[in-house]
Formats: sequence, C-alpha cells, structure tokens
Amino acid sequence: MCCSGFLKVMMFIFNGIIFLAGCAVLGVGVWVAVDKTSFLGILDNVDGIPQELSQLIYVSYLLIALGCVLVVIGFLGCCGAIRESRCMLLTFFIIVLIIFLAEVAGAVVLFVFQDVVADLLMKVEGSVVGSIKKDYGSSTGVTSLWNSTMEQLDCCGFMNYTDFTGSPYYTSQGGIYPQYCCNVTISAFPCNGTDAQLSRVDGCYTKLVTILEENAVIVAGVAIGIAALEIAAMVVSMVLYNQIGRKA
Repeated sequence: MCCSGFLKVMMFIFNGIIFLAGCAVLGVGVWVAVDKTSFLGILDNVDGIPQELSQLIYVSYLLIALGCVLVVIGFLGCCGAIRESRCMLLTFFIIVLIIFLAEVAGAVVLFVFQDVVADLLMKVEGSVVGSIKKDYGSSTGVTSLWNSTMEQLDCCGFMNYTDFTGSPYYTSQGGIYPQYCCNVTISAFPCNGTDAQLSRVDGCYTKLVTILEENAVIVAGVAIGIAALEIAAMVVSMVLYNQIGRKA
C-alpha cells in the first residue's frame, strides 16, 4: 500500500514535469511560427531557393503539436494514477512510447539539419543579394519585408551593408544606406558608407544562423530531458498497472 502511494506520487511528479516541458515546447513552437515570416517571407521573393529551406516552416508546427500532446499526456497520467484506471494507464504508456520514438527520430533530424543549415543559406546568397540590389527601394513588398527583418533581428542586409550598394534605395537617396545598417551609439543618421562601415552591424545571415543553432540546442536539450522522464513515467505506469491488476 505504501509502495502504491509512492508510485502515485512519482506519477504526479513525472507528469507534472512533462506537462511543464510540453508548455515550454509549445511556447517555442508558437514563437517560431510567429517569427518565421520575418526572414522566410523575404525568401519567397527570391528565385533559386533550395527546397530544404521550405522545411523550416514545418518545424514550428511539429513543436506545437508535440507540446500539445505532452500537455495532454501530463493530464492523462495524473488522472490514471488518481482513479487507478488500468485503461488510462495503458493508454498513457502507449502514447508515451509513441512520442518517445518520434522524439528520437526528430532529434536525429534536428541535429542533421543543424549541421547543414548554414550551407543551405549560403547557397542563396547570390540570389538574395541580387534581389536586394534590384528591388529594395522600388518594390514595396521586398522593402517592407527587409525592414521588418532587419528591425527584428537587429541586422543589416544578407551579409552586410554592401548588399544595398547600387539598389534603388541607395541610388535615390544619394548613397545613403538603410538606418538599420548604422549603430546609433557611434554614428548619426542618415547612414552613409563611412558610418555603416564603422558600425559593423552583422548581416541577417549571421543572425539567423545563430538563432537557429541556439534554438536547436535548446529544443534538443528539452527533448533529451523529456525522453528521460518519459522512460521513468512508462516504468512507473506499468508497475501501477500490474499492482492494480493484482488488486482486482
């Protein structure tokens, strides 16, 4: 009886942590879904984009779905332990096992994608820079998307401020670069070539790769922690399942 009570407490602890982890993954997924348009929207206007980059869109949906499932699992495990329902405990075990296997596969894909993301983005450098020189300042859609991206990521151009040299904006403004290419603490607006060079604002390519790598590590770390908890929760659920069966 004492052992059964201890196992119930352990189920509460495991499923509580799984529930909180699910909320964290769900939050990251929502953030990625909201913020992805700042850069991927620009790539929609560029020809020759590698097909692999379009898969970035589905990462956010995968994280949201995984977060929701983990939240449901947390409630299901707690209810199964409280009501001593063998059906709920067995359902909990099966769902957690499926999620565990999916997480292992997803972690492999995530680590592989992390290694190639920089190379994929470098492949589009010529096309993106060409789009800037051709359309920035003349196309409202391209200009607004780049302005939004540079403001959110605190960056300038794809590689650096020279991407805007020769663009319609640069020509019409008499050699002036977008304000995002100058650091307000060391230069004044309007942003000319000298100020932009001194400011050394990072390109959006560098910022985007850094963000993707940092979030990949965070998500992978959370997934490893969740996987360990899921294994423990599956063991406890099966022990409770057998104890309840013997009582019946």
